[in-house]
Amino acid sequence: MNQTRSNIWCVLKREWKGYFATPVAFVFIVIFLALIGFFTFSSQLGQFFEREEASLSSFFTWHPWIYLFLVPSVGMRLWSEERRQGTMELLLTMPVAPWHTIVGKFLASWAFLALALLLTFPVVFTTGYLGDPDYGPIVCGYIGSIFLAGGYLAVSSMTSALTRNQVISFILSVVICLFLILAGFPPVTDMLIQWAPGWLVDTVSSFSVMTHFFSFQRGVLDSRDIIFFLSLIGFCLFTTSVILRSLRTN
Repeated sequence: MNQTRSNIWCVLKREWKGYFATPVAFVFIVIFLALIGFFTFSSQLGQFFEREEASLSSFFTWHPWIYLFLVPSVGMRLWSEERRQGTMELLLTMPVAPWHTIVGKFLASWAFLALALLLTFPVVFTTGYLGDPDYGPIVCGYIGSIFLAGGYLAVSSMTSALTRNQVISFILSVVICLFLILAGFPPVTDMLIQWAPGWLVDTVSSFSVMTHFFSFQRGVLDSRDIIFFLSLIGFCLFTTSVILRSLRTN
């Protein structure tokens, strides 16, 4: 167990330092904060002030859509870059279990996304200064947002292992994550319910990240929603290990 933690920690540190070895990490954080601020405080989009309520509903509403492009841009390099630089063979032949490397690289990227999210704390202070918000939904919203980012990132890790081309990995992950959004997006479900039976619509929407993320936005910390995101992460990371195992065999 100690050796397992040590291996994962070593991979995590290596990947974490790799993010900040170049200005890419800082550029990503600046772009993320700028987009979050624009969509939250824009009078046409977020309507933060027009709502006249002390809540962050306009803040969390845009997270699934902003993550749709920004998270795959972080995850697309996880394995594609290793294959492009020719270091994949070195990783697969090291005396470290493949799943140690997979978990270590994933946790480093997830921690980086969590850092970018935590840097949005001025929005919380602004809401508290302007009114008397209920901090329960805010805390749950942040927890849900972290799980949402983790789900997108796991999908990106899976697609990154499929190809050495980062652009193809990015496009694949965006398409898959877009499906996970639209499956439970209210305008889509309202259209489907006109010709599909209710049980089918409910089944499809249950696989959507939107259905489970909405619960966090409402301040509901449901174990079913947490299990959904953990299952999504686990399935994608398991698929990543299968792909890497096939590469190792070849």
